[in-house]
Amino acid sequence: MTVAIDRATGKRRGERAPRPGLGRRLKHSYQRHWYAYAMIAPVAVVLGVIVLYPLAYGFYLTLTDADSLNTARTIGVNEIEATYEFIGLDNYADILWGPTAYERFWSHFVWTIVWTAACVTLHYGIGLGLALLLNQKLRGRTFYRLILILPWAVPTFVTVFGWRFMLADGGVINSGLEALHLPTPLWLEDTFWQRFAAIMVNTWCGVPFMMVSLLGGLQSIDTTLYEAAEMDGANAWQRFRYVTLPGLRSVSSTVVLLGVIWTFNQFAIIFLLFGGTAPDADILVTWAYFLGFGQQPRDFAQSAAYGILLLAILIVFTSFYRRWLNRDEQQLAI
Repeated sequence: MTVAIDRATGKRRGERAPRPGLGRRLKHSYQRHWYAYAMIAPVAVVLGVIVLYPLAYGFYLTLTDADSLNTARTIGVNEIEATYEFIGLDNYADILWGPTAYERFWSHFVWTIVWTAACVTLHYGIGLGLALLLNQKLRGRTFYRLILILPWAVPTFVTVFGWRFMLADGGVINSGLEALHLPTPLWLEDTFWQRFAAIMVNTWCGVPFMMVSLLGGLQSIDTTLYEAAEMDGANAWQRFRYVTLPGLRSVSSTVVLLGVIWTFNQFAIIFLLFGGTAPDADILVTWAYFLGFGQQPRDFAQSAAYGILLLAILIVFTSFYRRWLNRDEQQLAI
């Protein structure tokens, strides 16, 4: 057997050269892509300042006993130095397994899961129904689209304050129920009706986004698929199940994931609707705010620990969700 050798290098032809070191690869990459690095550098700096640094500092606070009494502060002309101490993972242990773990964490965690599941289900179900209606050829379709997207276009605080006035004891909703001789719930006082009202208001605010996203997905489905299914004798339900839903798969997976993340961290609606007066209706993010800014002394360490736990929960959920989607796609491909 003959082996060809390159006379210039003395190496066998076809033999791989040794992989260069990390420093050399980085230098070569910089020389080739320096313009791209220069373009993304400002964005990287801004993200580092407003995202990475607060996240790192917040995680550090979770390992201490920092509160409003032992952090550095200025009172008049006196500057008081920080006296909080490093305590390791004690905050996480207290939140998850402490004597008040159920009242302070697990009860809010369960309600947060129920709140997220109910809201996202209603968002998707109602949004899909409206998208299917608006995808039909009907008179005044543009006007209906404009009206249905208004709750999303109006600022959240305006929408929530409007609902708060309507849900008050003397508001429009209770006045209408009273005129019909129906019970008038204590929307802003009773725990059950507080939670019901929160889901209702969040559904009102979140449906338009789902509707617009799913409507775009419906319009991207090839109409010939419906024609072929109809020629094969498929009824309306079968066309919806075997053509519409698979055609919306990529859009649905994305909007559901975004909906879960946004709803799980939905601070504005619950806080503005109840003003911090409904502790049993607090989800984890509003409860973390209460610990850090709504009580005295303000518990910065535990509030930051709640934030890290929220981030960890969403990372775990996103990982399993994407893995489940990929597994289903592989099964469909087979």
